[in-house]
Amino acid sequence: MNPITHIAIIMDGNGRWALKKNKPRNYGHKMGLKNIKNIIELCAKKKIKFLTLYVFSLDNWKRSKKEVFFLFDLLTNYLKKYLNYLVKNKIRIKFLGENKKLKKSLIHYIKKVEKITSKNYDITVNLAFNYSSKIEILNASNALIKKRKKITMNLLSKNLYTNTMPDPEILIRTGGYSRLSDFLLWQIAYSEIFFIKKLWPDFTIKDLKKIIVKFKKIQRNFGDVNVKYST
Repeated sequence: MNPITHIAIIMDGNGRWALKKNKPRNYGHKMGLKNIKNIIELCAKKKIKFLTLYVFSLDNWKRSKKEVFFLFDLLTNYLKKYLNYLVKNKIRIKFLGENKKLKKSLIHYIKKVEKITSKNYDITVNLAFNYSSKIEILNASNALIKKRKKITMNLLSKNLYTNTMPDPEILIRTGGYSRLSDFLLWQIAYSEIFFIKKLWPDFTIKDLKKIIVKFKKIQRNFGDVNVKYST
């Protein structure tokens, strides 16, 4: 049976979900954020140690300023509201991404949340925020060049944002599109990918449970045709 230590999710479809209900796009973002709590709790219950959520990409700056700053405020207020809950339930928050273009007050609060939740945790929730996988790989490469180190797969992996955790076994994208959108491109080389038609606010723990069941039945060879498989 395939073990699961890390699940990554591209939470797509919030804006479209809201528009279908004749609501503004920001309403969809608000409802999508509410959906996260149940997903975290299920992963923690199933002893999945890492959950990485695609919250905001560098490309999302192309959206209207009103929507961008609504997303920032929404995330900040959500973390403030649930900070005690996170600590009580041993949930560590780690941010993956760039400080570029972010307000100093937001950077300060991000660091505060990371520090407060950094000890005594059962699950790490990575928030890919202001994130680009291409930039992550470029930064890792430049760090090695600066240290005059030869760029190898092992050393590059150790210089990524995710250097302290295993690569995801499962990548889920909701919203009906079959693309990766510059998300964990290095880390998902051997991930099992599930593209789901449901928009993110409609994605439930039942949907996640079904994916987990399907994953455990997959024969994962990693390029080897002679791997023995047992259920």
